[in-house]
Amino acid sequence: MAISPPYPSYSPGPGSGTHPHWWQRRWVRYGALITLLALSGLVILALVRRQTGTTGFLVGLGLAVLPVPWLLAAFRWLDRVEPGPSRNLVFAFAWGACAAALIAIVANSFATKWIATSTADPAGADTLGATLIAPVVEESAKAAAVLLVFLFRRRDFTGIVDGVVIAGVTATGFAFTENILYLGTAFGTDQLSGGHGIASVTAATFFVRVVMSPFAHPLFTVLTGIGFGVAALSTERQPARRVLVPLGGLLLAMSMHALWNGSATFGQFGFLAVYAAFMVPAFGLLTWLAVWTRQRELRTVREELPAYVFAGWLGPAEPFVLGSMRARRAARDHARRHFGGRPAARAVAQYEAYATSLAFLRHRGRRGRAGADSAAREQELLAELWRRREVARPALEHAARTVAPMPATSAYWGRYGYPAMPAGHPGAYGHPAAYGHPAVPYGYPAAPYGNQTVPYGNQAAPYGNQAAPYGNPPGPPARYPGCHPYRP
Repeated sequence: MAISPPYPSYSPGPGSGTHPHWWQRRWVRYGALITLLALSGLVILALVRRQTGTTGFLVGLGLAVLPVPWLLAAFRWLDRVEPGPSRNLVFAFAWGACAAALIAIVANSFATKWIATSTADPAGADTLGATLIAPVVEESAKAAAVLLVFLFRRRDFTGIVDGVVIAGVTATGFAFTENILYLGTAFGTDQLSGGHGIASVTAATFFVRVVMSPFAHPLFTVLTGIGFGVAALSTERQPARRVLVPLGGLLLAMSMHALWNGSATFGQFGFLAVYAAFMVPAFGLLTWLAVWTRQRELRTVREELPAYVFAGWLGPAEPFVLGSMRARRAARDHARRHFGGRPAARAVAQYEAYATSLAFLRHRGRRGRAGADSAAREQELLAELWRRREVARPALEHAARTVAPMPATSAYWGRYGYPAMPAGHPGAYGHPAAYGHPAVPYGYPAAPYGNQTVPYGNQAAPYGNQAAPYGNPPGPPARYPGCHPYRP
């Protein structure tokens, strides 16, 4: 998931005489969103408590919270390659637990009552509502969170993993609230019937919803998230794909949800048959897809960052280290032990996230999917890397030597079209002379390495020449295409 550094906002320049309207101010938008979610939470709290009672609500809350940390940890693990801002995940969980749950309760209740009144068949209305109405309402309500992040946090939504994470966290919040309702209601039923122990309704509900299928709601909504992730990977010349694929993912989520809810009507063993034949294989397939996508992201980091090494922005060891989660963790641990504790480890983690975003930006740009602000975004990311270099680079060098060593040969660079560098050459991978050497090999300027005062060799333009990216001075162009971020 894409990181969101503190980049400057685009606002009218001095003397323009224009000011944003009050409803366009950031604090107004954030305040309105927080108020909406808070009101939704209070209403859903009152509705659930009225249906379950205070004791039932507390019991349901205590049992429903058990799977939440595990599910959130799984999605955070998946998001470790390019961790996104926590505010997006907080919004997604709050939307699922409050707004989406409220929409589902109100709409499902209204639709079921309308069907019961029209058909004079309450039992049939409940079955029809659970099988047809609930999947459409609930998946649409959860998909709204993914759509909002896709539209208004587009910089943070760059691929399939982002869609999976946002959708999964939203569904986790929704399942949390729904489990409180079901478990609290089951406890109330046991209080009236005298049920207790393993034979109680509460125990059976807990086993089915929390033990057997805690991934059910995330599994459904992740299909929608994958659709939006594919749309994020599409170019502006593919408008049909950007619209139809998310809709297809939403329809597939509704269909699987309907099959799951309707399994109880398939006979005595209908639930177990659907669980074994559809839910478990689908869960395994989506888990494999998520892990495979995560590994592909790491490969993208290793393939795209060498361009910045040859332009003088990154150290030779960094692309390979940043493409290994084990090496990244070792770099953070080394920084925490030797360079200032948690603040140093946090700086290294931020460096890793910004470098990953830089690799993905270059990857999108070379395929024609970068936005109009891609050049400015690239400069922002490079500036963020430079500010953290003093702590991050020694830590990454240590990780390269101890955790993810690579032979000092030209094979690594030759894979990506860069010139061959024999072992022992100052530009070879992992060679200590590659840092701070007075003459950068292959004609690149001595920037930014070895120049702390003037990082890019230009006092008037610290980030280099607009016409010559990466700080190249005016003159003959660089020899190799890796110098330009968006040139194949």
